[in-house]
Amino acid sequence: MASAAARQIVDAGGAGLEVLRLDRDGWRDAAPISAGVVRVGVHAGPPPAAEGLEAFDILLTERLDAPRPWVGVADLAAEVARLRAAVEARPAAAAALAQVLRLSLKLGFDEALVVESLAFSTLLAGEAFAAWRAGRPVVPPADLEAPRVAVTHEGGELSIRMTRPAARNAVDAAMRDALCEALGIALLDPDPPAVGLSGAGAACSVGGDLDEFGQASDVANAHLIRTLRSPTRLIHALGGRATAVVQGAAVGSGVEMAAAAGRVVARPRTFFSLPELELGLIPGAGGTVSIPRRIGRRRTCWWALSGRRLDTATALAWGLVDAVERP
Repeated sequence: MASAAARQIVDAGGAGLEVLRLDRDGWRDAAPISAGVVRVGVHAGPPPAAEGLEAFDILLTERLDAPRPWVGVADLAAEVARLRAAVEARPAAAAALAQVLRLSLKLGFDEALVVESLAFSTLLAGEAFAAWRAGRPVVPPADLEAPRVAVTHEGGELSIRMTRPAARNAVDAAMRDALCEALGIALLDPDPPAVGLSGAGAACSVGGDLDEFGQASDVANAHLIRTLRSPTRLIHALGGRATAVVQGAAVGSGVEMAAAAGRVVARPRTFFSLPELELGLIPGAGGTVSIPRRIGRRRTCWWALSGRRLDTATALAWGLVDAVERP
């Protein structure tokens, strides 16, 4: 539930959800969108061409097989209500998400990562995240000294494998640093090998280690560390040399990092999720940069705001993954 101050911002038109019916006349004459408002276009019939729709953050239609940038849903009214509730519960995070995604594809990959990190750091200091953190006690890790990454070089391929299966490969600072070290070695190799990225156990990764969220004493310094130590940036720099294999759950940073690879292979029955809005945050491991470059910013915005899980069929159809293959 948003605070009184957040509700005042929504009521004043500085945040919230705006919905325009694109199957009715007059929508092109709508007033310019406020920077913090998430604008949704809905169309009950077959969606029109994408021309003139740049001002929309999300595009919804009842045609389930609608082409990009549209999202097909079975019930427009129910989906709009779901989105409105999510945005009004955490208006600052929703506004930051839309604002960052509007910029992401206009910037280079590294520059867009900086914008994402600035917004993420801002939200770490916000009331929504503070409320979430207060309601979830921090549990010290039981595997503090255990290795986080295994690196092997065989047959011309460098394999980088997350090795925290008991924690479902939750990415903590130690794993982030180990990934950066391994990826940095791959980038500097004078005989550039192919690079395989994966996670041990039943899950690729359930995302960032929630017990570490918000533990930095200085969010400004945390921003600098985040941009300095970014596995997603290094994976992207590998280009077509990098293949990510995901299985089970690819959640938060698990899918954000994988999406930066030149090729992404999913195992059958893998699911994908971006749960950061529930914490009052946006994707902070590069997801607002890597994912829209695969599926577009409108589908990314809908996915992150809706809280939906994507199955392998949708991920393949949208281009989030390049193939679904059995081991």
